[in-house]
Amino acid sequence: MSDGSEAPQSIVQSSQQSQTAPADTTVINGAVNEFSNAFSEALRLLTEGQWEALYEHLSSGLVYLTGLFLERGLLALAAFLLLYIIYRGLDTALHRGLDQAESIEPGLQSVLLKTFRVVMLVFIGTVVLDQLGLNVAVLIGGLSIAGIIAGFAARDSLENFISGVTILVDKPFRVGDYIEVEDEYGQVDEITLRSTRIRTVRNEIIVRPNSQMITQRVVNHTKRNVLRVDIAFGIAYKEYPEEAREVLLPLTEDDDRVLSEPSPTVVVTGMGDSSVDMALRFYIRNPSEEVAIRWDYTEKVREALREADIEIPFPHRQLFLDEAKAFEGTKLLSPVRSGTGTSEE
Repeated sequence: MSDGSEAPQSIVQSSQQSQTAPADTTVINGAVNEFSNAFSEALRLLTEGQWEALYEHLSSGLVYLTGLFLERGLLALAAFLLLYIIYRGLDTALHRGLDQAESIEPGLQSVLLKTFRVVMLVFIGTVVLDQLGLNVAVLIGGLSIAGIIAGFAARDSLENFISGVTILVDKPFRVGDYIEVEDEYGQVDEITLRSTRIRTVRNEIIVRPNSQMITQRVVNHTKRNVLRVDIAFGIAYKEYPEEAREVLLPLTEDDDRVLSEPSPTVVVTGMGDSSVDMALRFYIRNPSEEVAIRWDYTEKVREALREADIEIPFPHRQLFLDEAKAFEGTKLLSPVRSGTGTSEE
């Protein structure tokens, strides 16, 4: 039977063995070996019922492990604090620099800041783990394999990420632009690495994946800063387009929202089934007011034509019955008596 004096000596022997280990053995591996040996010894003492020796063994083991990790822990903590202070300073400087760079879009600024933060946090984590004695090369290799597997699983997310970077670099639209996608009109509210958020005129938010934003037709109403508005209408064939032109052109004269150059025009765009199709065309200073101006002038055009007694036709059809033998002898073909509203028998 062994007594309690054997427990401390086992710790010392284990420590000596760890000191004679190869130079490339990491601190974590040594700690794992020490813990395994100490656990085996503690299990032996527990099964033999040597409670006092077990207590001394656990106490000495705890002190040893605390001393083993204390030095590395303090170094890792010091490295973390130093690198974090540097990271915060660089992040603040980068944020201020991007704010002053007018040529860089807000969406691209957000991507650059997020990328910088991720890279710095990964770097800080790597240095801290290295100070703790972890084999960083093996860890990075494992993460690379896991990253490849996750890449196949998140293929759509990766595609949206690449599309988001393409949008931010190519700049087909920017935050604040008014665009139209698949008959949905609204203002670009935010561009992220995964999706584009569009605020509609109903104050709804449409979230569309970036992969769709670069493959589908997108109409940018704000890109040129000046936008032409077309107000379509129709007049009857018996009316004269010149008369409609004289009535509608004065509508834009006192409106500061409408540009005088290029000058407004009223043109014939086609001849429909029941009307001569025309349009009032003018350019506005602020494309963001397009919807409100369109609604305003649609009503103005209707009222101006009505006051000028210019007929605005609507589609209608006439039905002629020729040799309708199937209706002979019925009330449908009987003449109506005047004043009575009843058909003759």
